[in-house]
Amino acid sequence: MTSARVSFVDAYVLRQAPPPRGLEVLVLRRGPSGRSPGSWETVHGSIEPGETPVAAALRELREETGYEPVRLYNASRVESFYRHGVDEVALIPVFVAFVHPAAEPRVSAEHDRAEWLSPAAAAGRFAWPRERRALEDILSILGGGDAGLLNDVLRVC
Repeated sequence: MTSARVSFVDAYVLRQAPPPRGLEVLVLRRGPSGRSPGSWETVHGSIEPGETPVAAALRELREETGYEPVRLYNASRVESFYRHGVDEVALIPVFVAFVHPAAEPRVSAEHDRAEWLSPAAAAGRFAWPRERRALEDILSILGGGDAGLLNDVLRVC
């Protein structure tokens, strides 16, 4: 029987760049030796046994970029993906990490390139439609740099 499990996390990395650039989104290109080589994505990874989604998002952020967030938000969104190889519907909580404006990523072995882009350019670069849809929601909630009236509910740390 097909199972459903919280298996992965997505973490969108944002920074407030100096004018006129404004809000920027980090995109990562998959390296040639892993899955989907050459595709662009956000920070993404598995939840390890005994790990919460929040802890997984923070760990993946550190592993894939070297960043510690200035602020981390729950994006109030859960994506899903059917993994036919294991007959599982993977549920993917979505997070948003704001990092220091001068932050530059340290790319992990999974990726061979990272770029800071405008939200529109990032959406155009993402390979997965779910990432484009999530970014639209993220910008509607956090596009001003925080969650406004929702901050007390969505801010993780």
